[in-house]
Formats: sequence, C-alpha cells, structure tokens
Amino acid sequence: MSADWTDRFLARVVDTPAGCWQWTGYLMPNGYARISIAGERQYAHRVAYEAMVGPIPEGLVIDHLCRNRGCVNPDHLDAVTQRTNVLRGESHAAARARQTACIRGHAFDRANTYRAGNGTRKCRKCRAAARERARRRQGVTRVPA
Repeated sequence: MSADWTDRFLARVVDTPAGCWQWTGYLMPNGYARISIAGERQYAHRVAYEAMVGPIPEGLVIDHLCRNRGCVNPDHLDAVTQRTNVLRGESHAAARARQTACIRGHAFDRANTYRAGNGTRKCRKCRAAARERARRRQGVTRVPA
C-alpha cells in the first residue's frame, strides 16, 4: 500500500459516537462506500478489512456488525458466509428465519414443521386446521375409521 493511497482513504473517514468510521466519500445508492484504487472501483469496507485484518477468505463476505453500510471500521466488520450475513440482518427473510413459532404460536419443531415448495417453513397444525375448516365449509364430514 502506498502512503498516497492510505492518506486518501483516511481523509475520507470520520469517527462517530457509535465507534463507526463513517465514510465521507462516495456512497452508492444502497449505502455502501466506494473508493477507486489504481483506477479500480472497490468497496471501501472490503479494502479496510483486507488492509487492516487480512485477506477475505474464499467464499466469505464482509458483514457490518454495526449495521452501518458506510462504516469502514475493521472492528465492526466480520468475514462470514452469505447465509450468516443475511440471517444477522434486518430483512424480512432474516426475521422469518429467527421465528421459533408460527403466527398462532405453534412451535417450529421437527414434528410440526414442513417446507413449502418455495422453501418457507409451514406449520402442520395450522395446515390441518385450515383443511378442516375447508371441509366444514364444503359440507364434507369425515367418516370415523
């Protein structure tokens, strides 16, 4: 790394009360910081991680533990799998993955859970109750075994 490169990098960083190193240079519309080094555009958080922690292992991505996409503080960055990165996040998919029960309170456990065709978890008890309601609406009754 040349002194010129690091000086340019550090000139675009300010400390925040939360401990983030906030990037003051270009931020992409999605909030990630970008920098050009030797004519090549790179994500500033990845540059910071590689410069101060080490190479990013093959197959891993960098997760912002602080949830601030414009942060380049290596202490706030963690090399993880894409799955771990998504599940740690605040997206709808991450929130659903953290659920331990369906909306009616039935546990998502091995006996009560199945995967729908689209990969989402579904509750067997709720499915059975819905089928029973449909049978009643249609006037179909079960014959005892």
